[in-house]
Amino acid sequence: MRAAAARHHRSLAAFFSRFTHLRSRMAAPASATVSSAAADPGTAYKLLLSCPTGLPRSRVSVKFDQSFDRIPHPDAALEESISEIWNQRLEQNPSLYNGTKFRYGGNALHYKDDSNQEYCASLHLGLTDYRTFVGTNLNPLWEKFLVPSDGNLFSFNLINLDDSVHCQHMSNPLGNGAIVETSDEKIIVLQRSYNVGEFPGYFVFPGGHSEPLEIGIVGHQAGEEDPAHLNEKVLQEMFEGIIREVVEETGVPANSLTDPVFIGVSCREMNVRPTAFFFTKCDIDSSGVNELYSRAQDGYESTKLYAVSVVGFIALTTLSVDL
Repeated sequence: MRAAAARHHRSLAAFFSRFTHLRSRMAAPASATVSSAAADPGTAYKLLLSCPTGLPRSRVSVKFDQSFDRIPHPDAALEESISEIWNQRLEQNPSLYNGTKFRYGGNALHYKDDSNQEYCASLHLGLTDYRTFVGTNLNPLWEKFLVPSDGNLFSFNLINLDDSVHCQHMSNPLGNGAIVETSDEKIIVLQRSYNVGEFPGYFVFPGGHSEPLEIGIVGHQAGEEDPAHLNEKVLQEMFEGIIREVVEETGVPANSLTDPVFIGVSCREMNVRPTAFFFTKCDIDSSGVNELYSRAQDGYESTKLYAVSVVGFIALTTLSVDL
């Protein structure tokens, strides 16, 4: 089943650039009106990389290197705020865990061979952790961590958010998200719990993060492993990690899902947090997925699962956000 992904993904992957617009509508909490949702700064996204035909794992690569790690900010007081913010969060929630995450450091496109017909995407990844994410991306002063462009620190129109230089002081852990299509052509959407720390009550696609610890990475250890082999392990975790997140958050079994295809990277405008997106099909219909959701391992992270028709889902992207 999963090997057949390439035959099925195009109906949705081609609309990825429009999904970013749609996420601006979906991300608003359920209590928000359309007009207030449009004004919510947490609902705005930008595309960093779009692969509209979808790329199988064979056409995606990873360059995992310490050079893509975060660079500390030269302002000592701003750096100190990272610890202050983290300690405040710990006081509020002592169960917080400072886990290691892959850091997004940019991307590159190249052709697979001399025919120039099949392009491939390379993702540049380093390491970061949850503490630094909370202290930079989730810091009330997060904009100050951005490197200014043309003398204007806060104008997103003047900043290329995919330029690693502008975000070099941000933690920027690379999240993952899945557009899951059921056998009756519905798209799975979750409403986040009001008990989660980031964007409670918002509508999201299933996802989370690929985990360095899943493949034994706790830090950069020069010379202990062949770089090519390490890059392949990280790539494998990216493609296996998104399946794991879908399984844990929706309850569907892994063997019901096709091999995921990579369709791009987006980021929030509000805190420049990046997310890699994938597309997969599930051979279970929407009613069956809803039944499985009640027993999902990570069901506590969301309060409800919605199954939206593909036609209705795509139609939403044609509407004005002011309607």
